[in-house]
Amino acid sequence: MTTRTPDESRPLALVTGVGRTVGIGAGIARRLASSGWDVAFTFWAPYDQRMAWGPEPGAADAIAADLAELGAATAAVEADLSDPDAPTLVLDEVERRLGGVTALVMCHCESVASGLLDTSVESFDRHFAVNARATWLLIREYGRRFTGAPGTGRIVALTSDHTVGNLPYGASKGALDRITLAAAHELSHLGVTANVINPGPVDTGWMSGEIREQAISHTPLGRLGTPQDTAHLVDFLCSPQGQWINGQLLMSNGGLA
Repeated sequence: MTTRTPDESRPLALVTGVGRTVGIGAGIARRLASSGWDVAFTFWAPYDQRMAWGPEPGAADAIAADLAELGAATAAVEADLSDPDAPTLVLDEVERRLGGVTALVMCHCESVASGLLDTSVESFDRHFAVNARATWLLIREYGRRFTGAPGTGRIVALTSDHTVGNLPYGASKGALDRITLAAAHELSHLGVTANVINPGPVDTGWMSGEIREQAISHTPLGRLGTPQDTAHLVDFLCSPQGQWINGQLLMSNGGLA
């Protein structure tokens, strides 16, 4: 799916993990579109089908329609990022349909809770394939292809510090942090910045009532984070004004203890 011809005056962002209309990725995509970006995004419906919240038929079309209403050219690419060939294929497809990517924003994840004693090898490997390996491969492809003016390129990844009872997710997100922050130095010759955001607990349909109450009680502002909270920070980091923030792991969680 592609909507309208891209406008050369609008930079292009690739946002991964935009599978649901209520998700953080969708919020980021809408915010960037409203700030003058064209937006390509990836999704993988089979992931949502096996999660507690279930599938959302038509989500990709709905998100693309929202972005088009905000003036963005957009392309949705379904991609299984556990496949090591997927990052290259995604960048190939996005370039073919919309052109070169200026900002790479990674919201994709594998997130299935399990602990030290009950995590399977299959689950552990899948988490690292999606959360760590795909992040590296996406950054690698982005860095190999980036031709924008020095100082314009952006890499942003979303992370988590959740580890207890969530071993493969937390461990693979820790690897994601190191991979992304390395790009701030290894891609310095391109003038690309790279940052990681920890958005804290954002309820997009996965929280129980108990988790909601606990998160709110430990947050000074007395509420949960929203996709829009994260989207505003990503938008700033991707803007010219956000250029001087580089190589940082940013806590954007309302002061969660």
